[in-house]
Amino acid sequence: MNDTKAFTRNPWAAMSVLVLGLFMTLLDLTIVNIAIPRIVDGLHASLDQVLWVLNAYSLLYAVLLITSARLGDVFGPRRMFAAGVAIFTAASAASGLAQDPTQLIIARAAQGLGAAVLAPQSLPIMLRLFPADRRGGVFAVYGVIAGLAVVAGPTVGGLLVTNFGWRWIFYVNIPVGVLTFVLALILLPGYRTGLRHRFDVVGVLLVTAGLLGVVFGLIEGQRYDWGTVAGAITIPEIIGAGVVVLAVFFVHQALRQDREPLLPFKVFSDRNFTLMTVVMAGMGFAILGAFLPLTIYLQSVLGLSAIQAGLTIAPQPIAMMISSSVAAPIGQKVNGKYLLIPGLLLFAAGLGYIDWTVQAGADRWVLLPGLIGSGLGLGCIWIPVFGLATRDLRPELAGVASGVMNTIQELGTVIASAAVGAVLQNQLAMDLHNQAVKYSAQLPPSARDGFVSGFSHAARHGLEIGVSQAGSGLGLTVFSHAFVDAMRVSMLLPIAVIVLAAVVTFGVRASRGQATEAGQEAA
Repeated sequence: MNDTKAFTRNPWAAMSVLVLGLFMTLLDLTIVNIAIPRIVDGLHASLDQVLWVLNAYSLLYAVLLITSARLGDVFGPRRMFAAGVAIFTAASAASGLAQDPTQLIIARAAQGLGAAVLAPQSLPIMLRLFPADRRGGVFAVYGVIAGLAVVAGPTVGGLLVTNFGWRWIFYVNIPVGVLTFVLALILLPGYRTGLRHRFDVVGVLLVTAGLLGVVFGLIEGQRYDWGTVAGAITIPEIIGAGVVVLAVFFVHQALRQDREPLLPFKVFSDRNFTLMTVVMAGMGFAILGAFLPLTIYLQSVLGLSAIQAGLTIAPQPIAMMISSSVAAPIGQKVNGKYLLIPGLLLFAAGLGYIDWTVQAGADRWVLLPGLIGSGLGLGCIWIPVFGLATRDLRPELAGVASGVMNTIQELGTVIASAAVGAVLQNQLAMDLHNQAVKYSAQLPPSARDGFVSGFSHAARHGLEIGVSQAGSGLGLTVFSHAFVDAMRVSMLLPIAVIVLAAVVTFGVRASRGQATEAGQEAA
């Protein structure tokens, strides 16, 4: 039974609810990053605990996306979206009320659960509300809202933390969450296929355990120096075990393809969808891989406040919003790859300009051309990525397709955290020593050995070092120059990944629907 007719008269009303859910989760993510120093002071948290305030969210989110997407097929995406909003809102309240780091970590994990439940439900709803020829505008709206969340997060977060305290970065989600929950029940269409669904419990257990091993290992690898975690258990063994379990999961799914598997392989029969999942993984990698060192650079090297750093980056999402509005109508007239490939290359060029420009004593606005260029490129990426991935996708596969795309993008983010973090940390260790040796020549001979050994010891902590640890004067000079040198090396990774994604996009083929549209316009 399908009851969407009453809602398709005004699908944008339903779309506004999905946008609210997206805005809430993205805003929360950027706000928390800004508030970390105040959380450390407020709860007397250790570095490991602070990292888990961030990682608990990512871990639950990445592990449960595919399962929650399948649950959307079983129980309906509207119900699951509303349930995800309710979980996320309750977890936000619990985060604000946390009295110690453990409570906050548990509440953040619950937030990740809520985000994982609601995130995959938007795509199947949108595919039923909007025909293929109108989805470009829909994805443009998503790009604009994502840009607004990125702009608002650091600024709003800085204002809340400064004037009201860190707990309000979580409390601000409560009214938005309640409003989104109520509107979801009223405005989102509920539909059922009329079929009885089977739920693959074994598949859920296998994919959860496999992803848990891989994601946990990648997140925690640096902290344990890619060695022993406890007893004889090592990080490589945890990751390896996760990979083996995922292999078993795929074998199990292959044997269940005729009995409603958790992951229908036919979703990968569409070449464009498969290629776009690769691009999404590259985007997840590049966004974190580029902005992890950039954020540290702005605050720890240039000494900007959280609000100043947010305003410095703001031209990028603003440029993205502008180019998204231009790219939306173009994407409906041409094969999306002719928009996506230039967008990816422009994004990579913008990052390359930033990487080439950064200096220890530079003015922050020197980065402006790179930020604007990369933002213009981003605006030409998201619309064709989703358009190409979903244009020929059958609605009954939209749920699992959304779960797969979100999971792969999140895995790209986690891999970037491990890879870029490791490169940045190791390069910083070498550069701190080299810069300390260089600048120690300005000190009396009796003080040089202690100066160099102090930075060599600090380098073992890699990314833990910042302005507060480097101090001022000569120490800050050493840290600033060392970090810039390390940053230039680490940012080559996301740039290379984006260029590779552009190469992969050449394999995209025009869909039958798009070819028909072009023929009709020519006639």
